[in-house]
Amino acid sequence: MAKPQKFDGVIETVHYNPDGKIEWVRAYLRHGFVFSDVMLLKREALMQRLKKGARFFTGRRLPFQGNRFEIQHPVRLIGSNGSEHIVAGDAPAEDRDSLAGVHPL
Repeated sequence: MAKPQKFDGVIETVHYNPDGKIEWVRAYLRHGFVFSDVMLLKREALMQRLKKGARFFTGRRLPFQGNRFEIQHPVRLIGSNGSEHIVAGDAPAEDRDSLAGVHPL
């Protein structure tokens, strides 16, 4: 039996600004054994959590399943301190944030 993956948050929706950077994400955050209701995180807050080692995935909460999620791609930071981008899935060729499989608003 496969061991379940451990993660700190699941991102289900993203809003990009006109420059292609994430403005905010709608996510579920882990609190011990349970997950929060949906929360909004600004780009800076998400970046700080990723820099501190938090593991986020793209996905969605399964209806009527509480703490069960359909997980898609791990979220990661790429680039250097001057030009960091948040990506999930295949990294885009251009310099912008990109969360593959996440519904944009």
